[in-house]
Amino acid sequence: MRYVIHAYDHTDADALDRRMRVRSAHLDYVRQLKSIGQFILGGALLDPDGNMIGSMLLLDLETEEQLAAYLQADPYIVQGVWDRVDVKPFRQADV
Repeated sequence: MRYVIHAYDHTDADALDRRMRVRSAHLDYVRQLKSIGQFILGGALLDPDGNMIGSMLLLDLETEEQLAAYLQADPYIVQGVWDRVDVKPFRQADV
């Protein structure tokens, strides 16, 4: 099952600094997911001024347990970068 994840950063004064401190660990984690075929695409969500305010990921996971494991392990979640995470099943259109 594919899942689209929209995750929104905290908005406190330290939010961007926290994101940047954790960013390399998050990217390393996502690279691991990519190496096993679970990460399809993703990147930063931006505000109108081009500032990072969150993330979007498209993951391909076989079980709900894999989704739960992801949600417990991503450094952006563990280290408190993301304030709100919205996960929805995703089906790609065949066009």
